Amino acid sequence: MNNAQSPMPSPPEAITTKDLLYLKDVLSWELLAAKKFHFLATQVSNGEIQQALDQAGRMHQDHYQRILSHLQVDNQSAMTSMQNQNQNMPH
Repeated sequence: MNNAQSPMPSPPEAITTKDLLYLKDVLSWELLAAKKFHFLATQVSNGEIQQALDQAGRMHQDHYQRILSHLQVDNQSAMTSMQNQNQNMPH
């Protein structure tokens, strides 16, 4: 049995409450990881390890910013628009 789902061709116009809660968790995890790596980088004296820790911290910070930029939409307007489209569809 193949449980693989085909990728979504484009992101949804609006997100559900469940999606929002998951995204908040993901943002928290990314931010925490970035902070921890940056803190650890200040605690080591080996330059190579410090550079690797800084790089990992920047990667998580970049993920955080990227996710946040995808969420900067007017979700309420999108939901209203979708509801209006569904109401106008013939039954």
